Amino acid sequence: MHKHSFRRSCAALAATTSLVLAASACGGTTKQDVAEEGGSTTTAGKADPGAPTKKGLTVGFLPKQVNNPYFTVADKGGEKAVRQLGSTYKEVGPSSGTDTAGQVSYVNTLTQQQVDAMAVSAQDPGALCTALKQAMKNGVKVVTYDSDTRPECRHAFISQASAEDLGRTQVRLLAEQIGHKGEIAILSAAQTATNQNAWIEIMKDELKDPKYKDIKLVKIAYGDDDAQKSFQQTQGLLQEHPQLKGIISPTTVGIKAAAQYLSGSKYKGKVRLTGLGVPNDMRKYVKNGTVEAFELWDPAKLGELAARTAVALSSGQITGKEGETFDAGPMGEYTIGEDGVITLGKPTVFDAKNVDDFDF
Repeated sequence: MHKHSFRRSCAALAATTSLVLAASACGGTTKQDVAEEGGSTTTAGKADPGAPTKKGLTVGFLPKQVNNPYFTVADKGGEKAVRQLGSTYKEVGPSSGTDTAGQVSYVNTLTQQQVDAMAVSAQDPGALCTALKQAMKNGVKVVTYDSDTRPECRHAFISQASAEDLGRTQVRLLAEQIGHKGEIAILSAAQTATNQNAWIEIMKDELKDPKYKDIKLVKIAYGDDDAQKSFQQTQGLLQEHPQLKGIISPTTVGIKAAAQYLSGSKYKGKVRLTGLGVPNDMRKYVKNGTVEAFELWDPAKLGELAARTAVALSSGQITGKEGETFDAGPMGEYTIGEDGVITLGKPTVFDAKNVDDFDF
């Protein structure tokens, strides 16, 4: 059984926290305010690790986008775990990755339907706060996964890997591929995406290291997790910066679209591409020489951990406080870190040697 006890470093936490506060649409709420509203990770009752796992719960999953292949895999992992734990699973969500108002209305719908818990991947760090606080006030346990809201607007956040690990490893991967020299760009998702922004801040910090003195970040482009827009943004990057040596795309939709563009262009094999990708999307681009290596976590495991955390919260085994531990079944034992963050584990690097070993 694996033990996972993670803490984000101060630098990562500062980067994430400052970003979340800066981008927040419902600023000015303190933990005391939340306590008075009746929902908070800081005022919850005492955890009972030995409490029996409740059955017959209803757990709602609200991804950023329902028809996104990444969230399909993640939510299937969540569904499987919910069913194994003897509870009912439901999924709702917008069909666009930038429909924040739609996400808010789905949170309200799940609250009205009196689900016991919800797992939400937030499109925007602050926009869902009011709705999520209302859900918590109504007794709903709120877990965020993949992309967080502000800490006081949920009980726990399931992080893919630490922001530190993901930000720094993507820079290191690309630096190795371009010989630590040349112009690079980042192709992100939406400008408001909490996780993307946290990783980008850490990428910038990593690039300050003297070993990257010959690498220059020339542009951050946003493809809004839309395949066509991401394809066009890649094309635009290469037109604007003909000397570009590499692109980091920390989004599965973005890296696939960028690989598609590069593989059919004169830049194939000349401009390096890395970032966060799904093996089934990226396999052909690894095999045809467009992409050397990329990384990700297993989204099915991320969804599974979100589900197991939601049920543990609903069962009173944890409340979301730092230092609490819980048994996530076959996944092992997890410890809750600072600000209610639970980290899945370190990212996996995929290349020609191992890409055929994975099917997601």
